[in-house]
Amino acid sequence: MANLKDNLSMFDFRKVEQETLSFWKDNNIFRKSLNTRKKHFVFFEGPPTANGRPGIHHFLGRAFKDLFCRYKTMRGFYVLRKAGWDTHGLPVELEVEKELGFKSKKDIEKYGIAEFNKKAKESVWKYKTEWEEMTKRIGFWLDMSHPYITYENKYIESLWAIIKKIWDKKLLYLAHRVVPFCTRCGTSLSSHEVAQGYRTVTDKSVTVKFKIQNSKFKNIEGSIFILAWTTTPWTLPGNVALAVGKDVDYAVVEYNGENLILAKDLVE
Repeated sequence: MANLKDNLSMFDFRKVEQETLSFWKDNNIFRKSLNTRKKHFVFFEGPPTANGRPGIHHFLGRAFKDLFCRYKTMRGFYVLRKAGWDTHGLPVELEVEKELGFKSKKDIEKYGIAEFNKKAKESVWKYKTEWEEMTKRIGFWLDMSHPYITYENKYIESLWAIIKKIWDKKLLYLAHRVVPFCTRCGTSLSSHEVAQGYRTVTDKSVTVKFKIQNSKFKNIEGSIFILAWTTTPWTLPGNVALAVGKDVDYAVVEYNGENLILAKDLVE
């Protein structure tokens, strides 16, 4: 054990890391790994937003991405590994609002939407250097010299072109979807943006009685109700049906002069 400790103390991990990174850079190893390969494995980096510093979860995610890309490269595939930057979304706007001390959408409109967008464009590159350095240090081979940037017209128009092809193939349909809405900033929210404020809370719930109009329980006197439990009572006016479990045992319980149907296991 003593010898092992001595050997570890003599081993300079940082020196080995720097030597490896320098060898890759000086000999253009990443580029060479892309040469003379015909089969393609497409990988576009799920783009980070550079107005926030890299976290430990980014290290973990990029290690997994690099693992699969290296594996496919070793199997003889051409893996482009295109980097990208996410420049849209509420997190970017919130960062600028904090910087400017804004409290509502009216503050943005008063400041000027064009000027606010300009400020947001500057903000998304705040920690670009830190991201690039982290990417190099963990040995993640990624083409950062030619990234796709989501606010550039070239990127936006390419997406519109893809959507147009999907439309031409009649693979789009019109429907309705309920989305969260922020009353403060006046915009719809993605599930990811809502999840950023996730925390465990104790919420209120409602148990509702639904009266059975045509009862098959001829031997029971009085009204019979099925109980339903919900944490979203605002949806009750839109109810059109009640679901019962095929494999659930139900019981009829007399309570305060009424007959209630509920799951047998929940009677107590």
